[in-house]
Amino acid sequence: MIYIIVGIIILLIIYTLITYNTFIKIDNKVKEAFSTMDVYLKKRWDLIPRLVETVKGYASYEQNAFKEIITIRNINYDSLSFKEKLNTSTKINNDINKLMMLAENYPDLKANDNYLKLSEELTSIENDIANARKYYNGCVRQFNNKVEMFPNNILAKILGYTSKKWFEAKDLERENIKL
Repeated sequence: MIYIIVGIIILLIIYTLITYNTFIKIDNKVKEAFSTMDVYLKKRWDLIPRLVETVKGYASYEQNAFKEIITIRNINYDSLSFKEKLNTSTKINNDINKLMMLAENYPDLKANDNYLKLSEELTSIENDIANARKYYNGCVRQFNNKVEMFPNNILAKILGYTSKKWFEAKDLERENIKL
């Protein structure tokens, strides 16, 4: 009887160690996925002032369209928390779309080499961000499954692991841009 109890205790310890290490491994994968996405978000963050200045030169009388994006862009990106970066990224997506739509009204701007180069660079970065978001959400799904499924959810609660936040499009992002 004692061998059975000791055997069960040893199995529980082994299960706990394996599950704990899995939590660490998947949590690190989520952090790595966010860091990858963060690199692209930062590249876009740094590109925005150049794009705004280029469009501003052609649309100087439409200053209100630039105020919001400039206000957001003036925030120190590196000081933002994980959640603030996700929320700011969503807001910037909307503002960039407005900026690009505004540029459609200026044929000379669309032919400007600097604008074309910046626009292509932005498109490339946006594709990288979209791929990084997919990877991040895949890692979050894997982590959340591990944290939320029985019996792992019991150990997750004991160890202090909770579900991670998905990167989701907000309702505002799903709407067509209106100028």
